[in-house]
Amino acid sequence: MDKFLAIENTIFTITMVLYFAAMIFYFVFFTVKKEKAGKIASAIMIVAFVLHTAALIARGIGAGRLPLTNQYEFATSFAWGISLCFLIFMWKFHFQALGVFVSPVIFLIIGYAAMQSKEVKELMPALRSNWLAFHVSTAIISYGAFGVAFAVSLMFLLQLRQKDSNFWKNHIPQPEKLDLISYRAVSLGFLFLTFVMITGAIWAERAWGSYWSWDPKETWSLVTWIIYAVYLHLRISKGWKGKSAAIFAVIGFICVIFTYIGVNTLIPSIHSYA
Repeated sequence: MDKFLAIENTIFTITMVLYFAAMIFYFVFFTVKKEKAGKIASAIMIVAFVLHTAALIARGIGAGRLPLTNQYEFATSFAWGISLCFLIFMWKFHFQALGVFVSPVIFLIIGYAAMQSKEVKELMPALRSNWLAFHVSTAIISYGAFGVAFAVSLMFLLQLRQKDSNFWKNHIPQPEKLDLISYRAVSLGFLFLTFVMITGAIWAERAWGSYWSWDPKETWSLVTWIIYAVYLHLRISKGWKGKSAAIFAVIGFICVIFTYIGVNTLIPSIHSYA
């Protein structure tokens, strides 16, 4: 088992370097307007994602369980989820410039993971549940989709300030399409966040005898859910689009980050393990 953990550590380090390299190439692509740099960055992101997946598999084998039970494991899985969602949206919408804004988010989160303890400890009784896989995996996809919506919304807000530019015309969709991409990403994230809430409640009842205990993480997860629910309600019922919707999506992701990092760091919680 130690052999797999050593392999995971090496692959994780390489993956982190590759995400950093992709971020630099995307920065060159965006600032110097070198299209080749963008293609190199996207290729590096794909390689980094494959190695990231291999690292998670090696971690799982080495730990003898799903790698989703502590700060380090969830942080690296969080980064993996954003990378997965980014690659899906990049492929679907032919939108490699999205990496300019997504890659720094991925690098910062995987950097946060690198600062956490990688020690494999025996699971506390509450974590020895089959609901763990459903609850945490849906959180990873949800947060990943919200991360993409955050990046797209930032691009939307920046594009509003741009004057005529051939680079923006050639590589970044029109504001209407950016708005649509953000909406779809939020919808995907909201669907999986709803699964997170439901599976978490069932798991909590099995582990602690109560579906809801107003633990800080539960409370902030509910706040996040409400923010995105309001976004979707206004979008569907009132036709809400544009700048206000983009700002709302940015605020929502800030709330996601606080729910994960802020609550774990600043507020005592029964969820402080992840």
